[in-house]
Amino acid sequence: MPALIQTDHYATVEWLGTVPHRDDKPIVGHAADRLEFTFGGPVGEFHAGETRESCSRVKAQYPIGTIIRNTRQVCILCADELDAIAAELGLKALDPAWLGATVVLRGIPDLSHVPPSARLQSTGGLTLTVDMQNRPCQFPAMTIEAAAPGHGKRFKSVAEGRRGVTAWVERPGGLRVGDTLRLHVPDQRPWRGV
Repeated sequence: MPALIQTDHYATVEWLGTVPHRDDKPIVGHAADRLEFTFGGPVGEFHAGETRESCSRVKAQYPIGTIIRNTRQVCILCADELDAIAAELGLKALDPAWLGATVVLRGIPDLSHVPPSARLQSTGGLTLTVDMQNRPCQFPAMTIEAAAPGHGKRFKSVAEGRRGVTAWVERPGGLRVGDTLRLHVPDQRPWRGV
């Protein structure tokens, strides 16, 4: 019996980009028409690599700086959720490059809440495995504030639950703006332990 179920949910790639480097300054992402994904993640991306140093997101499991498997290679955002965040911040639009986005999709409702281990698969075979919901952090807030003074400070609270998902590359391949991805979800009921 298959462990993943193909859904009838398809998304169109509206934006692609990378963050080629990062320090403690605002995020500087770059839009692209096409990206190549290896097992280490998107080529040219700061977050790429098969391993990474642990950060505050997993500090309950590891001391910060511990080398762990990199399940945060890709940041996938939902265009509808970005539009809603921008509206609440009083902006016409949010540039995905400000948020460190890799892929912006339109067509999958409630994208930030798709279950961990779901797959997004392109018609060409590229497959991205969802790790978990992304958390709003200070870096996009700083970038928004620098680009649109007075609008970045509320980003973390406004983006809560709408910051997309992090993912890692299960099957390498290329992706272009305009490509289609199909959602596959785990064949299991929701966990009742909480």
